[in-house]
Amino acid sequence: MDAAKDFSDLLDCRRRRFVNKRGVPVLNRLSGYKRGSLQLVVALACGTLAVTAQNLPAKKRQPTPEKVIAEHVAALNACDWNRMMAQYDDDIAFLSKDGNVVKGREAIGKMFKGALMPPAKGGQCGMTLIPEKTFVVGDTVNVVWRVEAPFFAEPYRGSEAFETRNGLLVLQVTTWDPSAIKMKKK
Repeated sequence: MDAAKDFSDLLDCRRRRFVNKRGVPVLNRLSGYKRGSLQLVVALACGTLAVTAQNLPAKKRQPTPEKVIAEHVAALNACDWNRMMAQYDDDIAFLSKDGNVVKGREAIGKMFKGALMPPAKGGQCGMTLIPEKTFVVGDTVNVVWRVEAPFFAEPYRGSEAFETRNGLLVLQVTTWDPSAIKMKKK
């Protein structure tokens, strides 16, 4: 069996859900950010992502790739969805560490609506991303970062590659993995 067939065997596109080999939905065992991410993957894989009408903000071009990323980090740390979305071009692609791809400004907007929510609602608002090392190659900015938050047991580290074009983000590759974050015990 090829990978595409294996994947389609897990997918019930009519109901937009993942099921195990016995047909039992697996989303019920996930919560918060993981559940939302998997639901987005299911919708994209089924080709049925129905993005609710979003009022995407006007794009705000930055003069250099470094300034694009500085604005992106500032918007993320401020949990400012409008400011964040102003940095993305229409044909943006977001590649996650597990191989998922989210394409288009509207789909990215939907993803970040959830990510910028408070932790109680499955988001990450309240964290601070701190760039530790930055490497610029042409229009690509590569960042090694750490994230701190009052609800994290310890800082979380990772990296991103941001491809820019004409002052906007067009490709983002991340090592972000919510399951690897050590949260404080309640």
